[in-house]
Amino acid sequence: MTLFGGYVAPTPPVREEPDPATPRGALVGDVRDALAALPVHFSSQTFIEGLEAGDLFSLNSMLGGSIEIQVVETLNRLRAVWDPDGAWAEYKFVRSAQTFPDVRLVTNNATLIDAGHGVAMGIELKGWYLLSREAEPSFRYAVNREVCDVHDLLVVVPWHLKNVLSGHPVVYRPFVESARYSADMRNHYWSVGRRAKDALSGHEKSDDYYAVNPPPDPRPYPLPKTNITDKAKQDSGGNFGRVARAEGLIDSYVTEILSERVAGIEAGHWVRFFKTYAESAEREELNAKIIRQIARYRQTQRLDTDELESLLREWVNRLPDY
Repeated sequence: MTLFGGYVAPTPPVREEPDPATPRGALVGDVRDALAALPVHFSSQTFIEGLEAGDLFSLNSMLGGSIEIQVVETLNRLRAVWDPDGAWAEYKFVRSAQTFPDVRLVTNNATLIDAGHGVAMGIELKGWYLLSREAEPSFRYAVNREVCDVHDLLVVVPWHLKNVLSGHPVVYRPFVESARYSADMRNHYWSVGRRAKDALSGHEKSDDYYAVNPPPDPRPYPLPKTNITDKAKQDSGGNFGRVARAEGLIDSYVTEILSERVAGIEAGHWVRFFKTYAESAEREELNAKIIRQIARYRQTQRLDTDELESLLREWVNRLPDY
């Protein structure tokens, strides 16, 4: 335990791992392998062109559901990876936005269902548009830990359009973590991490400010519309459940993925480009900023093509006239 001001912080949660010697435990490991192969095997019939500049930041809400459906289709095509011995031949991944987890490995075999084996594992699947304004996943994940079976996963799939402004979606190596551990880390940050920071700065608040209330009788694989979420006792800003802010969970992954190059430029730089230009009102000012930024990044990243300038000018030309 670490002492922060007058507050003694409990130790962080410990990840519960499935037993790899069991069929379901081995399955989780194989599904992780399939998810790692997702960027190579992902395909989409979706093609986007002619977007207004202002639509770029809303692409996740426009296409997020479609991306998730295509991820599930890709997983089912990768059956040879996650079911190499045919042990799960009766099962397939099915997505339902009304359930938790929203992707389940299920069977229609009545005998297996009656025996309590209708669901082999679950994946709570989230798409993340890599060039979004927030520069981090913005989804809420508020489920109680007991709703998460030890075999369930939280998976975040970053994506963007192939040509930045148009094209088919392409995906990157996903973030894959235990769904239960993710819930534990979220609550640990809310109740312990925030309190430790406040105590260190001398602004610690009452217990209620950091309290989290669980739902009644949480269990894995609940029916739709079941109350399954933890709720912060005080959350006027509506920030509880934003796992991107839970230190030690997804933050290092976000930093790593934002350093991936998109059309020769780090994704994080694209986000800053777009935010700057979207918030500017003068077209001449935008063009001047483009030239300065291009010169700077060409120097630091040794770019020798005109692709970046062309893409950015195309984007600026789509901005509305003021």
